[in-house]
Amino acid sequence: MKGYQVKRVAIYPGSFDPVTNGHIDIVRRGRRLFDEIIVAILHNPNKKGLFSIDERMFMLKESMKGISGLSFDTFDGLLVDYANQSGANAILRGMRAVSDFEYEFQLALMNRKLNRHIQTVFLMTGLRWIFTSSSIIKEAAQFGGDITDMVPPVVNKKIIEKFKARKKS
Repeated sequence: MKGYQVKRVAIYPGSFDPVTNGHIDIVRRGRRLFDEIIVAILHNPNKKGLFSIDERMFMLKESMKGISGLSFDTFDGLLVDYANQSGANAILRGMRAVSDFEYEFQLALMNRKLNRHIQTVFLMTGLRWIFTSSSIIKEAAQFGGDITDMVPPVVNKKIIEKFKARKKS
């Protein structure tokens, strides 16, 4: 089959609670490597997020409006099973620092053991996002910290609304 090329599809999984500029950086750069990226929110019923799945999906779609070749979904269960069902041949993961490496490496090895046909591709987060995480952003915002340069405008607005509503109740 000379000339036949497989479509390069990656899953970019995460909780995205909330989506950050670091996530968007990974997606933008990942699009240079993949024909399509499925940005997928992991639904973990054991974790209580700040935002509902629907709110996170809205913020993801709004934040990534200008990026072509994306689709959005939610999943639960094993990531490699979801990747296989979605027709993906790769998992895209971002790493901020050495502290992420051991955990991400273990996940990648387990995923490889579960399905050898799904590859994991790591991209280092851009330097300006290296200390940015959803957890740190939520904590800063909760106490009135300015997070405007760490998240898309729609996310900043929703976080402010969420914490104002919590203070009133």
